[in-house]
Amino acid sequence: MPETESNRNLTLERNLALELVRVTEAAALASSRLMGRGDNIAVDAAAVDAMRAMLDTVPMDGIVVIGEGEKDEAPMLYNGERIGDGSPPHCDIAVDPVDGTKLTANGRGNALAVIALADRDTMYQPGPCVYMNKIAVGPNARGAIDLDLSATENLRRVADALGKSIRDLTAVILDRPRHIDLIEEVRSAGARIRLIPDGDVAGALSTAWPESGADILFGIGGTPEGVIAAAALKCMGGDIQGRLWPRDEAEREGAIAEGIDLDRKLGLDDLVASDNCFFAATGVTDGDLLQGVRFSALGPSTQSLVMRSRSGTIRLINTNHRRDKMSQLPPAE
Repeated sequence: MPETESNRNLTLERNLALELVRVTEAAALASSRLMGRGDNIAVDAAAVDAMRAMLDTVPMDGIVVIGEGEKDEAPMLYNGERIGDGSPPHCDIAVDPVDGTKLTANGRGNALAVIALADRDTMYQPGPCVYMNKIAVGPNARGAIDLDLSATENLRRVADALGKSIRDLTAVILDRPRHIDLIEEVRSAGARIRLIPDGDVAGALSTAWPESGADILFGIGGTPEGVIAAAALKCMGGDIQGRLWPRDEAEREGAIAEGIDLDRKLGLDDLVASDNCFFAATGVTDGDLLQGVRFSALGPSTQSLVMRSRSGTIRLINTNHRRDKMSQLPPAE
C-alpha cells in the first residue's frame, strides 16, 4: 500500500502508543529496584530520572500539563516543561512516574508507573491545586454519578445502573483521616469498602476493570492522578467527576488569583477534552490491575497496559527485558 498522510499518521499513532509503554517500563524498572527499601523519595527520583530520559526519545512535541514537580518538588517533569524530540504530534502530557511511591518503598502492592497524552491544549490545568475531590465509575455506571450528591445517593444510583443492591457494591477510598465521615456514610449505606493506602490512579482504573471487583471510587486524592485517571477512563468508557480541593488558604488564594473557579464541578470532558488520548501504565509492584516487575537470571519482566480513546483499544503487554541490552536500570546495591 502506498504511503499517504492518513497511513503515515496511523503508523505514527500506533508507534506512539508503544513508545509510551517504553516510557512507563523505564520508570517501573528503575523504581522497582528500590522496592521495600523504605525510601519513597529515592523511589520517585529513580522513576522521574528514567521517565524523563526516555521521554526525550519519543517523537512528539509535548508539554507537561500535569507533573510531579510541583507536588513532590521534583527537578524534572514539572508543569510547563517541554518533552519529546520536538516533532509532531503536538500534545499535552500528564505524568505520575510512580503512582504509589510509598507503596513501592514499603514493598506493598498496586504501584504503577503511568503517563497520559492528549491533543495540545485539551488537558485541564489546575494551577496551584494539587488535590481534588473525585468520584469515578466504570462504563456500566457512566452517567450515574454526581459529585454534588451525597455518597449514599451516588451508591443508590450506581447500584441501579449495575443492577446490584448497595450491599453488593465495593467502594474504593483512600485511607486518610480526611475521609472518616465519608467512610462512615458508606458503611451506613451498607456498601463494602476497600481502603487503599495510596495509588488512586489504580483505584480509579479498578472501577472499570471487571476482574478487580471495585464499583466506585470516592474521596480526595491528587489532582495529577485525577487528570491521568480521566484519560484512562475515557479510553475505557468510564466516568469521573472532580472538584479542586485547596490544602490551605494560600493555595486557595493562589487559585483564585489565576482565575480558577474552585466551585466548578469538572466532568470527564473538562479534565480531558480530546477524544484522541492515550494512556499507558506499567506495574511496579504486584496489584489488582497489573503484575509488578519480576527479576530472573535472564533479566526483568514487566506487564503494561496501553489504551487509546479514539480506537477504544485496550492492550495488555507482557515484556521480557534482556539484561545485557538494558541501560535504564540502576545497579543493584
